[in-house]
Amino acid sequence: MTTEAPTTWDGGEFGARATCVLAPNASPLTLDGTNTWVLREPGGSRSVVIDPGPLDTGHLTRVAQVAGRVGAVLLTHRHADHSAGARSFAEQVSCRVRALDPAFVYGDEGLRDGDVVESDGLEIRVVATPGHTSDSLSFVLPAERAVLTGDTVLGRGTSVVAHPDGALGAYLGSLRRLRDLAAEREIDVIWPGHGPVLDHYLRHRAERLERVREAVAAGAVEPADVVRLVYADVDERLWPAAELSVRAQLDYLRR
Repeated sequence: MTTEAPTTWDGGEFGARATCVLAPNASPLTLDGTNTWVLREPGGSRSVVIDPGPLDTGHLTRVAQVAGRVGAVLLTHRHADHSAGARSFAEQVSCRVRALDPAFVYGDEGLRDGDVVESDGLEIRVVATPGHTSDSLSFVLPAERAVLTGDTVLGRGTSVVAHPDGALGAYLGSLRRLRDLAAEREIDVIWPGHGPVLDHYLRHRAERLERVREAVAAGAVEPADVVRLVYADVDERLWPAAELSVRAQLDYLRR
């Protein structure tokens, strides 16, 4: 489904239809920065932009230069590192913003599971993949057998399930849905919201959950205690984010 992740990542062109423009917002949580994806059918006159990223004038200008005429902006989810620049970018290039959360829609159309977005021959299928956030979407490009996952799948490490808006049960269900699409050969490659692709993602999540279960069985009660046991191999600067995931995991195990 995916290939080995490179040690460095700076975006680039992928397949016949995609260009990734990397936002200059690298951090421990955003990895190399937010991936803004520009999609265009070969020979098409308009692009579709996925996740314009932060409200950074230089980045939005670069995206506009790559995209040319834009038919629509689509958002994978509400987090600011993906969505904050969307309205400004849409006004700049005179297009609409479509998202699941009505608060981020600019124009007269949102998005929902099962929608098909078409632009000059480009076909994008909308797949609801909640869990990281309640409004998380993924976008399947049948012509590339690719799926753009936002933060549902990251290029390195594992996505934060941002409790209470995020939910681990929903998240694992979303990963299973992506796995099923891969098994049916509808997708062969993942284009994530941060960093390059990686494999073994669902297995890694299952292993983390089992370690949380073992930590609770060993007497860890508070989320911070579980983090110290389960995420001992993770940079301590990321422990506050890991604790959000642990809270979601604990909530899942109680059900």
